Amino acid sequence: MGARLHIIASVTLAVAAALSGAVNVGSSARAQPAALTAKQSTALEAYNRALSDFKAILSQRRRQIDAHEPLPNLPGQALYLARVDVMSTYKDLTDALPSRLGRPNKYEVPPAYFDADIEPLIDEYRALFDVMEAPPPNAQASVTPFKDVVDLGTAIARAKGLDAKGADAAGRISLGLFFAETNGKQNVGNGRSNTYIGSFQTGPSEDRNGRKRWQAIKPSIAALDPKLIARDDREEARIGSLDHRLNHWTAVRDGLMNAHADLFAQIPDIARTLPDPIDQMKFFELIQIIPTATRAALKSGNLLQSRVSDPTVMKYLRNNSIFAYGRTDRARTSASFREILDAMWLFNQKFTRAQAEFERVRTR
Repeated sequence: MGARLHIIASVTLAVAAALSGAVNVGSSARAQPAALTAKQSTALEAYNRALSDFKAILSQRRRQIDAHEPLPNLPGQALYLARVDVMSTYKDLTDALPSRLGRPNKYEVPPAYFDADIEPLIDEYRALFDVMEAPPPNAQASVTPFKDVVDLGTAIARAKGLDAKGADAAGRISLGLFFAETNGKQNVGNGRSNTYIGSFQTGPSEDRNGRKRWQAIKPSIAALDPKLIARDDREEARIGSLDHRLNHWTAVRDGLMNAHADLFAQIPDIARTLPDPIDQMKFFELIQIIPTATRAALKSGNLLQSRVSDPTVMKYLRNNSIFAYGRTDRARTSASFREILDAMWLFNQKFTRAQAEFERVRTR
C-alpha cells in the first residue's frame, strides 16, 4: 500500500509541476536557435500561447472539481478545444522547425503533433474527463462489460448468416467500437454533449431505432443462442422504463443494431479489402462518424481509392480527430479512404487495447 501511495503522490506532483511550469514542459519547443525566421517565431509564439491556455483551463477545471463547484454546461468542450489547439500549433511549429520533432510518447501520437514533455498534462486531461463523464447514479453496470460486447456482436453476426470466423471478427470489431467511443468504460456520460451518453455514446433516436431493430432480429438469435436471450430478458426487466442507454447491455445492443449490424454480413468482403484487423475497426468507426460517405465508398467496389470532398464530411472527420491538427492537415479539402484510415492514428492505441481484451475474452 505504501508503494502505491508513493506512486500516486509522484504522479500528482508531476501534474502539479507541469501545470505550474516548474518542470521542463515543452522544452523542445522553447530551446530555440538564436535566430528564427518570422514564420518560425510566429509558430513558436502560437504554440507557447496554446500551451499556456491549456494549462490554465486544466487548472481551472481541477480547482472547480476539487472545490465541488458547479461546472459549466459541456465542461469538457473548452478542455477539448484547448488540447486540439496545443496539438495543432505544435504541428505548425514542427512544420516550420523540423528539428524540433520530439521523441516518441506513451500515447503513440506521431511526434510531429505532440511534444512528449507534456504527457503529464494529457494525463490530467484524461483524469478530468473521467470525473466529468462518470456514469450517472442510476446507471446499471455489468461485471463482464467486455464479454457482453463480444457476445452481442458475435450473436448478431451469426443471426446475419456469418460463419464462426466472420462472427468472431464481428465480436472483435464490436469491442473496438466500444473502446473508440468510451475508452472501454461503461455507462459514461459526455462532457462535450448533452445528447450522447452510455456505453456506445448514442442519442435517444439512435437508441430507439436500435431497440426496434433488435426486436426484429431477436427470434433469429433466440434460435441460435437461447442463453443470450435469457440474459437479454433479464437486462430488459432490470432497466424497465428507464432510458435504455443507462444499462450497459442494452446500450451496447441497441448501438450495434442501430449503426453497424446491417453491415456485419459484409465483414468477409470488408476483411478481404482490409486484412489488417485495426483497419477493419477503423472502417466500422467511420460508419459511426460519416455513415453515408462510408457506405457509398463500400458500394463503389473501390473502397480505398474512393474520395470524400464534401465540406460537411470533412468537418465531421476533423471533429473526430482526423485531419484536425495543424494548418496543413486542416487545409485539406478531400481525402481517399486509404488516407482517412491512415490519419486515424489517435484510434490506434484504443483498437490495440480492444484487440488485447478480445483475446482475453476469447481465452476465458
